[in-house]
Amino acid sequence: MVWMQNFHFHYSQTTNKLLYVKSTVEQIRERFDNDVERFSNLETGQAATMDAPLSLQLVVQAAAALRPDGKSVLDVGCGAGNYTLQLLQRVPNLDCTLVDLSCPMLRRAKERVGAVTSGTVTAVQADVRELELGGEKYDYILAAAVLHHLRTDEEWEATFAKFFRALKPGGSVWIVDLVYHSTVAVQEMMWARYGDYLVGLKDEKYRDHVYAYIEQEDTPKPLVYQLELLRKVGFNEVEVLNMSTCFAAFGGVKS
Repeated sequence: MVWMQNFHFHYSQTTNKLLYVKSTVEQIRERFDNDVERFSNLETGQAATMDAPLSLQLVVQAAAALRPDGKSVLDVGCGAGNYTLQLLQRVPNLDCTLVDLSCPMLRRAKERVGAVTSGTVTAVQADVRELELGGEKYDYILAAAVLHHLRTDEEWEATFAKFFRALKPGGSVWIVDLVYHSTVAVQEMMWARYGDYLVGLKDEKYRDHVYAYIEQEDTPKPLVYQLELLRKVGFNEVEVLNMSTCFAAFGGVKS
């Protein structure tokens, strides 16, 4: 997809039309409010994300390997809590801060996470763009399938800088998300491969459904853009753990 700079319209390569303004925060919140049960199961909730189980395992393993004795995690766009639950299997009894737009998602995440940690569990219903995270509070930050909702370059940089400030020295941020490719021909090729994956997963109707909500809601950035931005805001070490067509798992370590 080729995204228009002001995001009031964007060009759809699947329909060859300009589509109207992206979903609002309220519209995105409503969609996830109605999908808690599906997102409570990693296999079904993340099926549209290629290599989702592998990427989850890689990011929690990397986080735990870097800091096996961590005390606190911030899970941004936590959904039903799958990523924090997996991290707690490797680093038990963390203090967990769960952030999501959806109140029903947060309730489910807090219930599930609270059942397996003796640490404090704090649920915050908020848009990360408007949330003050503080300084040097967390050993780990997890952000899965959430940052593609950022719109402008300024929002991307402010959010990455906020993550850097919120991490303790030696802490790390780990991102799993939809990405796009800067070269039009490569993006079109990768998008077609993703479409084939979705058809194989279910059928053409499902592919078109996924395409439609990506076009309506999402404004992803290239992986290279995000890696460079991590370095720009202060992360001296960045790592790519997995790349699968239009999805990547990667992160940065705060020295």
